[in-house]
Amino acid sequence: MTQFGGASPDVAPIVLALDAPDVKRASQWVRSTASSVDTFKIGLEVFLRDGASAVVAVREQLESMSLQRRIFLDLKLHDIPATVAGAARSVAQLAPNFLTVHASGGPAMIAAAADELPQTFITAVTVLTSLSIDDLTSLGFVANSTDDVTARDRDLTDAAVDLVTTWAAIAVEAGARAIVCSPREVAAVRQVVSPDVVLITPGVRPSGSALGDQKRVATPAQALSDGANLLVIGRPITAAAEPGLAAADIAAECRDALRG
Repeated sequence: MTQFGGASPDVAPIVLALDAPDVKRASQWVRSTASSVDTFKIGLEVFLRDGASAVVAVREQLESMSLQRRIFLDLKLHDIPATVAGAARSVAQLAPNFLTVHASGGPAMIAAAADELPQTFITAVTVLTSLSIDDLTSLGFVANSTDDVTARDRDLTDAAVDLVTTWAAIAVEAGARAIVCSPREVAAVRQVVSPDVVLITPGVRPSGSALGDQKRVATPAQALSDGANLLVIGRPITAAAEPGLAAADIAAECRDALRG
């Protein structure tokens, strides 16, 4: 398992998805979980609704607690290189630690973002964890070459892994310093990128948690064992009756896995 220097040695490698209904709720989640969480993720829905104020509110909450944590701006940029470069410039003043782009946008697009934000970990998203093998087949990303059901499932699974690892390698060559992939592909991706590339896995669910809209999932221990550096977790924490306790429980699970 590959460890990654976190914002603080006292917290677990958790990226908390702040998919909150408003800035106030996001700040409350930060306050209750910051003792356990390494990084806070502001996604597309929140950013389009609240803009820079969401990032400012998270940072102000952390400053009020005298804590340093990382900001993950999850915008999944995907456009022509010039447009992505402009979008990256537009958030430069927010100084995000991570900014996501789609790996499928190609190397020129990824390089454009990396050139604009050299201090930020440009993070290439490979295949969304909400997509199943059947989705990838119907979209034409992988091909079904046999009528045998068992062989078909095996071939399609292998093809999905090949797709993710290919995109990851291309993205890193273009300047991405982090990769988002599902827990099912993280071990394969770790084999094709250098140890300093940060692997981030959404679709992580503690044992017994509902899957929601995630298709390719794993427990925190399994994802970390396979080579993930950071685990994106949202609803298992934010939908809990006490998010702080839920975060602390998952953080303990992560630390146990890392020690093991």
